[in-house]
Amino acid sequence: MSDLPPDLPRLQVLATYLRLELARVEAGIRQAEQQAVAASARRDPPAPPDWLIEHGIGAGRAPVRVHVGDCWDTRTRCAPADRDTARRALADGVEACTHCRPDTVLGVLD
Repeated sequence: MSDLPPDLPRLQVLATYLRLELARVEAGIRQAEQQAVAASARRDPPAPPDWLIEHGIGAGRAPVRVHVGDCWDTRTRCAPADRDTARRALADGVEACTHCRPDTVLGVLD
């Protein structure tokens, strides 16, 4: 036994209704996808590294300054470093940033 109506006019009305419902569901899916994209864009940025080593300009790009990871005076030529690398750079004579004082934080003083 079929649950569908037997005559053409009622079947056409049912088909129209189902098309409209499908369009409504698809619009809901699009909206949910847009909200998911927006939510992923709102996520917090990654935490800054603990230490940064600023490199000079040129072919050799030697280290020129050591910074604490969240220092405001960093530039685009900085690379993340671990604690031992930052301490080694300071011990090798690389300048410590005068603003964030990584030498004091690391316990490496002149």
